[in-house]
Amino acid sequence: MDVERAESRLRNIENVKPILAALRTISMSSWQMARNRRTSPQRYAQHLAKLLPPVLLRYEAGVHSEARRRASSEAGRGEEPGAERVVVMVVGSERGLCGGYNKALLDYLQAALHERYAGVAVEIMGLGSRVVRELRGAGHALSWTGALSMTTVPSYASALASVTEWLRRYEDYAIDVVDTIYNTDRGAGTYEPTVTRLIPTELPVGPGASAVDDLPGGDAEQWRNVIVETDAASLYGRIIEQWTANTYYRVLLDAASTEHAARYQLMESATQNADALSEELVLAIQSARRQAITREMQELAVGAGLLDS
Repeated sequence: MDVERAESRLRNIENVKPILAALRTISMSSWQMARNRRTSPQRYAQHLAKLLPPVLLRYEAGVHSEARRRASSEAGRGEEPGAERVVVMVVGSERGLCGGYNKALLDYLQAALHERYAGVAVEIMGLGSRVVRELRGAGHALSWTGALSMTTVPSYASALASVTEWLRRYEDYAIDVVDTIYNTDRGAGTYEPTVTRLIPTELPVGPGASAVDDLPGGDAEQWRNVIVETDAASLYGRIIEQWTANTYYRVLLDAASTEHAARYQLMESATQNADALSEELVLAIQSARRQAITREMQELAVGAGLLDS
């Protein structure tokens, strides 16, 4: 064995190991931060849900009126029944070193385009420099691209800004559906691509008094007695905006959690492999040195006439 070459490889590995340890620590910290941050949007969703019953009781007529107006407008455009214009936001990673994280999203999108979105006009967007590179490399034309922070988890402000623009286009009848494709956390550092529909917004309570009556443990009469001084229409629109933004924010946090978890698992595996390779090289170097010492001692003994050559 070439001892000098083995020693050179060992030095290189020892120099890389602190970098792997640092990346592993950063990934672990970001992973836990994203997981912990998900509790706040869940609580916020619960608060928004409590506002819905009294608002919907006063806005029921407006909701149905808006539904009829939209149906009438779509019929007036002369489009084929079922024709949709779909926005698909693919949320990936900003950095590499996370294995097949972005490739899994690309494969999921390819399958969805042939099955879920067959026959509809699809506008693809990408969030995360690495997934944008994958999408463009596969020949997809992107209408919008964005970058994620490399040091912190996504912010609620960024989610709200995107949702506000999508809702504006939805209200202008420029788009009909907004879906987001991302890797959802399956526990133990594993993930799986999935899709979540953001628009049309799916609220936990539908319009009408019957929905209020069906609230678990709720008293419809107490909601009817609540005084709503703010215009019900504007308040309903605000709840829709906040609910959708909150849903999208949870998607971003889930994606961030899975990204950092995947990177942590890879760094952990790389660290273990580096340790194992270091041990192998150390043993090989020691064995080579012992053999070299043995040969020198034999040569000395032969030279002194103690052994036959």
